Amino acid sequence: MPHALDKIDTQILNILQTDSNRTTKSIAKELGMTTSPIFERIKKLEKEGYIKKYVAVLDNKKIGLKLTVFIGITLQGHTRSYLEKFVKEINNFPEVVECHRVSGNFDYLLKLVVEDIEAYETFIITKLTLLPYLGNVQSLITLSTGKETNVIDLSGVL
Repeated sequence: MPHALDKIDTQILNILQTDSNRTTKSIAKELGMTTSPIFERIKKLEKEGYIKKYVAVLDNKKIGLKLTVFIGITLQGHTRSYLEKFVKEINNFPEVVECHRVSGNFDYLLKLVVEDIEAYETFIITKLTLLPYLGNVQSLITLSTGKETNVIDLSGVL
């Protein structure tokens, strides 16, 4: 069972969320501690699943992925089998960067990142609409992004 986060754990997580490249030494210095306890705390946070992984966040536009689309999906059926098959298939599509089971008008909300509208159309025609258990598909094309972050506010955790 994961331990309860204390103030130091929360500070470490806040630092790593904004820059996971920070060294243990620099984190320890910022928090006024030595490196050994910081290293041990980070390892414990990783082991207990508070830290899932470390990644580089890329600039989509700089790598040629200029279009972000959110797709609301309704399936024809809602059995466990339909849901599991859908998620399994979606995980095979590299264009889909997020897949969320949601409540409301849709069963799933997908986030898709592609080069342009033509690539989006190709995805719809050659991949998504070939799934046999699709019901309704509704797309929302992003015109601009006002906020995009992976940082979670931990101020209410303590």
